Amino acid sequence: MRTLLCLLVLSLCIVRPACAEQMSLPDLIERLQPSVVNISTTHLLTEDEDFDNGLAVISSNPNIQRYFAPHNPQQLSLGSGFVVDADGYIVTNAHVIDKAEEILVTLADGRQLSASVKGSDDKTDLALIKVDTTDKLPTVKLGNSDAVRVGDQILTIGNPFGLGGSVSTGIVSAKSRDIDAGAYDNFIQTDASINQGSSGGPMFNMNGEVIGICSTIYSTTGGSMGIGFAEPINLAKFVISELKSKGKVERGWLGLKIQQSAQDEITVSSISENSPAQRAGIEAGDIIRHLNEYPVGTPKEFSRRIAETPIGSKIHLEISRNGQARILTLDVEAMPAPPAAPTQEQKTEAELAALEFAELTPEDAVQNGLAADARGVIIKAVAAGSDAELKGVKVGDVVTEIDRKPVVSPADAAAFLAEARRENNRPVLLLINNNNIPHFATVKL
Repeated sequence: MRTLLCLLVLSLCIVRPACAEQMSLPDLIERLQPSVVNISTTHLLTEDEDFDNGLAVISSNPNIQRYFAPHNPQQLSLGSGFVVDADGYIVTNAHVIDKAEEILVTLADGRQLSASVKGSDDKTDLALIKVDTTDKLPTVKLGNSDAVRVGDQILTIGNPFGLGGSVSTGIVSAKSRDIDAGAYDNFIQTDASINQGSSGGPMFNMNGEVIGICSTIYSTTGGSMGIGFAEPINLAKFVISELKSKGKVERGWLGLKIQQSAQDEITVSSISENSPAQRAGIEAGDIIRHLNEYPVGTPKEFSRRIAETPIGSKIHLEISRNGQARILTLDVEAMPAPPAAPTQEQKTEAELAALEFAELTPEDAVQNGLAADARGVIIKAVAAGSDAELKGVKVGDVVTEIDRKPVVSPADAAAFLAEARRENNRPVLLLINNNNIPHFATVKL
């Protein structure tokens, strides 16, 4: 008994100093705050823009009202950022500095410095800016967002409503959230308070490492409702490196359109002309199981891994076709530039008639690889420059559902589109089935 008691006392003596050495939350915040900055930008309003600083603040105090809603001919944007390089490189969200004519960075010590944009990336809503300073700035340490677990404690530092240097704490509520914000959605969800002006601010783990970049919130009021999203830092590392070295992000490309078919399996729905995938012999309907001997994961995980693969390198895909496994080698090429933005005339045309539908005849069904008695409608027109065209929807596609509701006739399709227009012109979800290979397309009207 005496021996056990001595061992217990000894173990407490060993554990207690280690606990005492852990940094308290106030000490951790004090160490991290100098590397977090506030960002304000201005740009001149055009004739078709209304003044709206996006800060829903109501107060009887006129000074507060003037602060949050200044009456001047410039648009004001507020956000946050963090220093990743002591020479003055700062990461923030692309939407924080969008259209900025002037960028002003306020450091934690109160100094204000002008900044210039080194590069931005709309696909991930990330941007890299740089301030001109001869002083070395305190930097953050980037962590590993893949190691984050649901329930982990986190803290964020940002500039909500322009108040500056605000800290909030919470937990990781979920991982790998896809909120249809972009092609590479993989958000960390948190219940920490994130508000307007917090965009671009860092999300830290309890070791003081950045694991995410606060980007957006889900809200019906404009304020925090306990559902905020952060870009995982592992995704941002690639973007930051590209922006710093090239001023833009160059992504790898194979020319595949894919969709989930089973866990860790994806199905090829179509192939781009003159693409690496076409030259390698990949066909629509092929099932991709491994990328360089690793499971492919979800379509977005696969796309992200290809995008981050150096251009000019080779990758190996294990595919299954008609039950037969084979390995194909593909050359990774640079992702083509997106198509030019539609003209105003094209936009008007797209708004009037983004899609037109016709009855699906037995001949149409058989020609599309379906049973003669298949139900649905066939697309007979796609407006030039419309979102449908940009998403790859084409004349001859067979649509069997709209917003997960069966479509039997063109009248059904027209009714569902009219319903979406009445509901603030929201996007519609099309289920397209060609050659018995169904895939979804979310189309803005």
